[in-house]
Amino acid sequence: MTAVLQAEDVHVAYGGIEAVHGVSLAVGAGEIATVIGPNGAGKTTLLNALMGVLPCRGAIRFAGAAVGHLGIEARAAAGMALVPESRALFTTMTVEDNLQLGGFRLRRLGGAAARARMDDVLRLFPRLAERRRQLAGTLSGGERQMLAMGRALMARPALLMLDEPSLGLAPLIVRDIFAAIAGLRADGVAILLVEQNARAALDIADHGTVLENGAVTLAGPSAMLAQDQRVIAAYLGTDAPAGFEAAEMAE
Repeated sequence: MTAVLQAEDVHVAYGGIEAVHGVSLAVGAGEIATVIGPNGAGKTTLLNALMGVLPCRGAIRFAGAAVGHLGIEARAAAGMALVPESRALFTTMTVEDNLQLGGFRLRRLGGAAARARMDDVLRLFPRLAERRRQLAGTLSGGERQMLAMGRALMARPALLMLDEPSLGLAPLIVRDIFAAIAGLRADGVAILLVEQNARAALDIADHGTVLENGAVTLAGPSAMLAQDQRVIAAYLGTDAPAGFEAAEMAE
């Protein structure tokens, strides 16, 4: 099966200093792949390079076609979506208006297609249905994350990339967010998840990559990584290095 996303030997540099060194990964339809690692490992930089926000060297293929030469808008039009850590909502617009902006690509199919997609998104996130007339800037942190994801899903992307979706959220809200992410498997969406909550990420992911100092140090099935003593010590267990948890929560 052809991977929806395939990145090979990706390098990203800032002002001559390389932040990501030769990263390779792949995500198939209906699969969840996660990238975990400490603060400053290059996780967000990698997502931005894959989406075209940052220039990079290496091969990036989406749905079998090379996209490394394409800009952000072209990658989005092809079916790639990125939900950044900042969520980047239009806070003075309503929930419904934010969602409609996300469904811009569906307008060529007619209003019925956009309305049907909004119904799908509101079923996935019932809280948004309750607040559809509310300004995005008045939502709670968890509701903002749901709206950011819902807006990205309005375009029916084949690939959804999520940057730290649990950041700053209460445990019960994190559970709801991760349940929604896991539920997208049924729609065949490929998901690349960068997440500071390594345990939650590995619990729902099919594959995982550990990124440290910009390079891949471990990769494989998430169940295998969850049993690896190095991963347990650094990210899952009680033996994590001093200050690690605080650094991760601050990322």
